[in-house]
Amino acid sequence: MISATTRVCGLIGDPVEHSMSPVMHNAAFKDVGLDYIYLPFRVKKERLGQAISGMRALNIRGLNVTIPHKVDVIPLLDELEPLAKEIGAVNTIVNDDGTLKGDNTDATGFLKALQEKGIEPAAKKAVILGAGGASKAISFILARQGSSLVILNRPLEFNWAVQLAKRLKQSFQIGVTAQELNEANLREALSQANILVNATSVGMSPDRDETPVSQRLLNPRLVVFDIVYNPLKTRLLREAEGVGAQTIGGLEMLVWQGTLAFEMWTGHRAPRALMKETAIKALGRDED
Repeated sequence: MISATTRVCGLIGDPVEHSMSPVMHNAAFKDVGLDYIYLPFRVKKERLGQAISGMRALNIRGLNVTIPHKVDVIPLLDELEPLAKEIGAVNTIVNDDGTLKGDNTDATGFLKALQEKGIEPAAKKAVILGAGGASKAISFILARQGSSLVILNRPLEFNWAVQLAKRLKQSFQIGVTAQELNEANLREALSQANILVNATSVGMSPDRDETPVSQRLLNPRLVVFDIVYNPLKTRLLREAEGVGAQTIGGLEMLVWQGTLAFEMWTGHRAPRALMKETAIKALGRDED
């Protein structure tokens, strides 16, 4: 029962209506027996500063941060965890008695999902599609683990990939290249790659028939990780399975990043299996 002692956590972004985080976290709070509630807050870019001031004023315990606020929120915070500072993007905020600390559980969540499937990225060659907030987190954590990277982005926003590659080269002694996202560059990059990551929204519901990579460019040596989680199995994943590649869906990363945020906010171990099951049910699909 909600009362004056109930701790509030939530999500800020625009849009937020599609998010699985509220059902996932509220189920976890109930399961662990915590007097917490998780709410989605749609926040326009021009109101971000007011939203963070509101977090302080209302003593909101924690927030997840999604598009388009992951970078713009940084100067509004008091402290950054080293990984978030390194990446230059925040997806989780913890309010410790008015001190707002930013972290990035996208990066660690991605790595946990990869390692859970028995994949260690050290010395692997990874191809990353996209150069936005999610790509930043994924690229930095892979580079930190010792992967070499090819970052491909559409021509309109190619400069994002160039800037990201430049930052990674400055931070890590690894090979990083930025290329325009087209079939010729994809073919060349994937012919030598161990890991392919779709860090774009291509293939997300309702556009389930779209894919960022033609099946003829995929091969059975690849691990294909699609961060899209709705649908649970995107066209990219279906076609990757069809050529014998190992696949990982975006739900794995979603649940891991949610698990890490839950534990930061509450100090309790998260019921990760329940969080995953709840998200799957909310998506209206059965687990394979």
